[in-house]
Amino acid sequence: MGVNPEIVGKTYTGAPVYEVGREKIREFAEAVRSADPVHTDPEAARAQGYADVIAPPTFAIVVAQRCEGLVMADPDAGIDYSRLVHGEQRFTHHRPIVAGDRLTSVAHVDDARVMAGNGRVVTRVEITDAAGEPVTTAVSMVLIRAEDEK
Repeated sequence: MGVNPEIVGKTYTGAPVYEVGREKIREFAEAVRSADPVHTDPEAARAQGYADVIAPPTFAIVVAQRCEGLVMADPDAGIDYSRLVHGEQRFTHHRPIVAGDRLTSVAHVDDARVMAGNGRVVTRVEITDAAGEPVTTAVSMVLIRAEDEK
C-alpha cells in the first residue's frame, strides 16, 4: 500500500522554528538564478519598503518541506519515502519572507488515497511568523509509486 488514507485530517506540528537568514536567502536566490537585488542587498530591499532582504517566492519550500517531512516519517502514514515522487507544488503568499523572520509551520493532510496501487498525498503547510500572522500557505501533492509485482 502506498499510503494509509486514515491520515486525512491529521495535523502535524513540531517542526523546529526556521530562522530566516540573509545568507540563506542569498544562496537560494543564487541557486534559482534570481538577479533581483531585493534578495541580496538590504539597501535595495529597504528602498522597496522591506525591513531587510526578501526571499524569492519559492524559498518557502525550505520551510514547508521540513514540516512535510513529519508526515512522510509518520509510521501511521505508511509511506515508503524511497518510492515518493513530488508531483505538484503551489504557494499562496500572504507577505514576503524577510531576513530575520522566525517561521513556524503546521502541516495538514488534506487528501490521502490509493489509486491503482499508487499512493497520493496532498498536504497543506501553513507558515506563520513569530506573531502568529500568516506568511505562506504551501500545498504539495506527492505520489508514492506502487511496488513492482514479481
